Amino acid sequence: MAPVSKADKKAAVDAAAWMFNVVTSVGIIIVNKALMATYGYSFATTLTGLHFATTTLMTIVLRCLGYIQPSHLPFTELLRFILFANFSIVGMNVSLMWNSVGFYQIAKLSMIPVSCLLEMVLDKIRYSRDTKLSIGLVLVGVGVCTVTDVSVNSKGFLAAFVAVWSTSLQQYYVHYLQRKYSLSSFNLLGHTAPAQAATLLVVGPFLDYWLTEKRVDMYDYNLVSVLFITLSCTIAIGTNLSQFICIGRFTAVSFQVLGHMKTILVLVMGFFFFGREGLNLHVVVGMVIAVIGMIWYGNASSKPGGKERRSYSLPTTRQQKLGAASDSDDNEDKA
Repeated sequence: MAPVSKADKKAAVDAAAWMFNVVTSVGIIIVNKALMATYGYSFATTLTGLHFATTTLMTIVLRCLGYIQPSHLPFTELLRFILFANFSIVGMNVSLMWNSVGFYQIAKLSMIPVSCLLEMVLDKIRYSRDTKLSIGLVLVGVGVCTVTDVSVNSKGFLAAFVAVWSTSLQQYYVHYLQRKYSLSSFNLLGHTAPAQAATLLVVGPFLDYWLTEKRVDMYDYNLVSVLFITLSCTIAIGTNLSQFICIGRFTAVSFQVLGHMKTILVLVMGFFFFGREGLNLHVVVGMVIAVIGMIWYGNASSKPGGKERRSYSLPTTRQQKLGAASDSDDNEDKA
């Protein structure tokens, strides 16, 4: 039996990480939809705080078992990340409340070009023509699937703007912090999850009351709803961890592009679990276009020059002069 190459091992781990993220993300969306639509638990920000509290417990257990090693993350970096992450969560919730579903979906789609811009400016990443076209095709396909009515007002646009930029910056920062401080996904979660849990559990009830005019402490917590909340928090551990793993192994742009596969899966799962209303011809056409774009993106970005960091080199004539001077110095040393 031929030995497995390093490239094959990496591809297998990448595929496993991505499937882990897809399964947990789709699962939590289905559970949360049932929790909110069927059982009336509409406190999205507080629920997210509970997700991070559960994730914090997981990191504490793993640290006690020795799976998470001591690491350092400067407080200023942690504070910056928490600001981006919490503005992302709050911005998304407010954007969904103030905007139509169509504009909300357009705002989510705009995260891909914003993430591209961040990578080009901050990381000096260069994209090939095929990579850019494939991203455009994904945007078209997902847009056809999800964008229906589009209406916007000034405060809705402001909320969407904050949500898009904070989410893009948060996802970029996950990759940046792991690379700069050599942090594993577990280590980074161990630093960020407690801070996010604390801030969201403090802010969440007030924000949810402002959005829904309902108090989270007045909700009728029965056995079934508590089981769904527990299931949501359990799945969220995998969702949070897999997001950090995927962005760490890939980039924020790849995470966004391939992440729209989850949008398609949610539409399909919704068709099977909640009825046929959401699936029609133009949605199916959009799905096909988006999947073709994702396959094209994966192929184009993995080719040499498809997506690479710019390297700035000296002009050829100057390099030749420097090389000649170096040769002259070497000859003098030998003499």
